[in-house]
Amino acid sequence: MPLSGSGETSAAQPLPMSFPLPAAAPPTARRPRARAVASDPTEETPAGETPDDETAGETRTRETRTPVGDRQLVFFGAETAEPSVADLAGLLAGPGEVHRMGGTARLSVVVDAGWRVHVLVAELAQRGVRATWTPTEDQRYAVRTAYTRAIVPLAAAWLRGPTQQPPAGFQLDGRRLRLWLAAAGVVDPPEILLHLGGVDPGRWSVVGAALTAAGLVGELVEPGAGGPAYRISGRRRVLRLAELVGEPPPAAPPGAWPVRD
Repeated sequence: MPLSGSGETSAAQPLPMSFPLPAAAPPTARRPRARAVASDPTEETPAGETPDDETAGETRTRETRTPVGDRQLVFFGAETAEPSVADLAGLLAGPGEVHRMGGTARLSVVVDAGWRVHVLVAELAQRGVRATWTPTEDQRYAVRTAYTRAIVPLAAAWLRGPTQQPPAGFQLDGRRLRLWLAAAGVVDPPEILLHLGGVDPGRWSVVGAALTAAGLVGELVEPGAGGPAYRISGRRRVLRLAELVGEPPPAAPPGAWPVRD
């Protein structure tokens, strides 16, 4: 079904059929939200145990997990709150770009596979933002929102003149990480690459600090070596990411999304 957005100058196109349009999921009951509990920074490793190399030096916290059927929802996970336009900051943490025009703004991101177009258009629609896509000369896909006032606060927070930088205190939660993963995440067991945008190492370092704060300490992969990207490795961190981003979207092919054990 064609998708369009006001402010677009080109005609809307159907979603790329190189990846079949997923069947619409039946409506489901709204999931309960998890309730926070205070972390305990004084929690110590039990006597006789030694922290492994993935958790050493990191703050250990207790998180609330709310049962849903036979699963658990993780506090700050993608499934514990309603989608909002603020979640689109996850695309800007990766290769997304935001542009202003008068009293409106538009977000765009180039992706490498048709299934990512399906996922992003659906995620944007959940947030009341319409989008279109166009093929690029290098056989990728450019997903663009319409120019809209809804994205202006995001643009105001991220733009410093022509330069795009994360705002002070930038944080990553499950919903933002889900969008970043959908746009530019590559699952390559036993690790996951989250590709970045721009050319400014300062921008990457702020995003890296937000990953660390989310319990996902990542190794920066430099441009030319498969990057720029952050490499999330180790079973615990990959599982942590899988818990935060939630269930695979229907359009994601097997192996393209981290799963919870």
